[in-house]
Amino acid sequence: MSIPLALAALCGVALGAVASSGVLEVAVMVGLLLAVRHPRGWPALAVMLAVAVSLLLARGAELPAGLAGEDLAIEGRVLDVSQEASLARLNVAVDHCAPLFEGRLSCDQLRRVRISMRDAPPILAGERWSFTVRLRPPAGFANPHTFDYRAWLWREGIDATGYVRSEPPARKLAVANVSLHRLALAHLDRQALEPHQARWLAALTLGASERLERQDWDLLNASGTTHLMVISGLHVGLVAGFSLLAGRGMARVLTPGAWRLAVWPWWLAGAATVGYATLAGLEPPALRAMLMTLVGLWVASGRHAPGPWQGWWLALALVIVADPRSAWQPGLWLSFTAVALLILIWQGRSRPAGVHGWCWALLRTQLLLAPLMAAAVLMFFARLAPAAPLVNLVAVPLVSSLLVPLGLLGWLLAPLPWLSSLCWWLFGQLVDMLIALLELAVAWLPLWLPEAEQVTPLALALGALAMLWALPGLATVLRGAGTLVVLLVPLVHAAPGMLPGELRVRIHDVGQGQLVELRTASYRLLFDTGPRFGSGFTPLQTLWPPGQHFDEVIVSHADLDHAGGVASLIEHHHVGRFLAPSDERIGVEAATCQSGQVWHRDQVAFRVLWPPADTSRFSSNDRSCVLEVTAGTQRVLITGDVGREVERSLLLEATAPVTLLVAGHHGSSTSSGPHLVSLLAPRQVIYSAGRGNPFGHPADEVVRRFRRTGSCQWNTALDGAVTFWFGNANAPHLHTQRPLPWRRGGVGSDCLALESRH
Repeated sequence: MSIPLALAALCGVALGAVASSGVLEVAVMVGLLLAVRHPRGWPALAVMLAVAVSLLLARGAELPAGLAGEDLAIEGRVLDVSQEASLARLNVAVDHCAPLFEGRLSCDQLRRVRISMRDAPPILAGERWSFTVRLRPPAGFANPHTFDYRAWLWREGIDATGYVRSEPPARKLAVANVSLHRLALAHLDRQALEPHQARWLAALTLGASERLERQDWDLLNASGTTHLMVISGLHVGLVAGFSLLAGRGMARVLTPGAWRLAVWPWWLAGAATVGYATLAGLEPPALRAMLMTLVGLWVASGRHAPGPWQGWWLALALVIVADPRSAWQPGLWLSFTAVALLILIWQGRSRPAGVHGWCWALLRTQLLLAPLMAAAVLMFFARLAPAAPLVNLVAVPLVSSLLVPLGLLGWLLAPLPWLSSLCWWLFGQLVDMLIALLELAVAWLPLWLPEAEQVTPLALALGALAMLWALPGLATVLRGAGTLVVLLVPLVHAAPGMLPGELRVRIHDVGQGQLVELRTASYRLLFDTGPRFGSGFTPLQTLWPPGQHFDEVIVSHADLDHAGGVASLIEHHHVGRFLAPSDERIGVEAATCQSGQVWHRDQVAFRVLWPPADTSRFSSNDRSCVLEVTAGTQRVLITGDVGREVERSLLLEATAPVTLLVAGHHGSSTSSGPHLVSLLAPRQVIYSAGRGNPFGHPADEVVRRFRRTGSCQWNTALDGAVTFWFGNANAPHLHTQRPLPWRRGGVGSDCLALESRH
């Protein structure tokens, strides 16, 4: 039943994720008919329905859109707390939720929320609190090849995000219950360890990866050793293996003649596995590792046990049934892919003999595992750590044979402080050695972030390389020839380049702000840098890997929603030249952006239409740079935040008609006046606005005004990043990062889709 149960669980995932009205009912009817004819299918049907219903209930628990921005009173237990300067971020398991005002929708389905609180009182994980909050449904920016925050919230089970209101004040309702995990972390905080040593000890032995800091994760990612720093099958397997060896050793002493037949050592190993995963907090990685290890113990025991592949499918089914959202977690598929390859490598082979045999077997395993894991990491995270194969040859044995055993032994010897401290001192010295090794490897072979077009062919090539050498029965000549062919794939594959006269315009989704990227064959320009939020976060830092080059950056004016990313741009990227209005201070030396400036790149013309030389009499918004770009017969106009009066002045300079207009001031009623709309008659209009922004952008009257001219309208708040391609020989075409199903039902190729809030 292992394979049918696993396939049923995956079918349940698919149904729960995409089921629309009627689909689930049809699936249930088909499943019932099959189960009636084949009675052994009842368990599979039950698994499919359990997973699908669980996911449907999870989708229904998300905050209704009608409660976005409303004052809600919630009570719940704080799951974890992280501090960023004066801002505390809390994950709260909600016990009760109700709107403060009558006549609002119910929110009693909420299960877990992620909220921020400024100047928070002391709050500990495990305490129950009452908060007044303003929430919104889970959402995130949608840009090409970037971290999907919305998907991350779904995987973590977060049903809403928001912030705590200062009035009425938050109240503590109950102290934290006793938790071994929290007690262990508190005990660790009292030890005389260096901060980085304590962080690594907490992560390696207790699964407290949230204690690791940004520099820790950067080093682990760059060296390809992130998998060592979460509670994985390696850690739980070590605990289970140690417990099994200890139990069998005791059985050999107690029952010398029948120690091999003793069952209780296997139960002892299973109990140790469950206990360790519970100590680590039973978070998804620990839960997944626990279930996989328990099934592995059953397979290894040989007592009415399934085979390795049956065990693999059974573990997959159990993990998905226990946590259906784990199907969206890359860690699940990385773990099961690694185990599948290990089965393939080891199944049917004789047990290694002697130290030399074991060393060669482990080396061979690591070398075969490295390309497949690199391919999986490339597909999931679009990065490649060239140092990983070599580093893991040292790091894996060091962590598994010394670091984790020393760390766990320190916990076992906690009642004897001097012995525990000795173990952890040795642990700290080894951590310092490991960090030095990782830093040396990364300096020699730094992390590589390939272009988006290279990711898939390179990942497929690495996966094929792993299979060529892992599959049994293939001739060495065939493997060698196949390796040469596979290695040529990424070398001959080149990303398609742009031709002279072609222009790509991408309006990024950065919330309530603006960031427009314009590219030609050999030229790259940014118009504005997006916002900076109160926490200091800038969306710009999530858009590209470090080290990008921008020939020019035009900052329309100094407002934070347009110039907020300047500091991040300087820190992480290279900029040839900044341009800004003469009276605007953007935090960096900049040339003057002034009407009359014209330049050409790759047969594409760039022209500044505004502001004039003297901008002293204008407001900051009306000083905004206005840029017109012409590619063949197609034109792009970006007007910043200028108001209607300035727009009327621009009409003397702008060339009509306009193919694409980035609506002024995010669609505010102070811009996009009747004169500009009617005379320029833009074919495409894009609003760079934040989802649920408090300003009501885009304004209803602006939306109706563009609709009357027949303009197609797009909104980054709804559509995510919008990319347009222009060129002399090609008709303009576009791509939205977040395709919306309801757009496909409109008349006129999406142009009549509703864009206003009402």
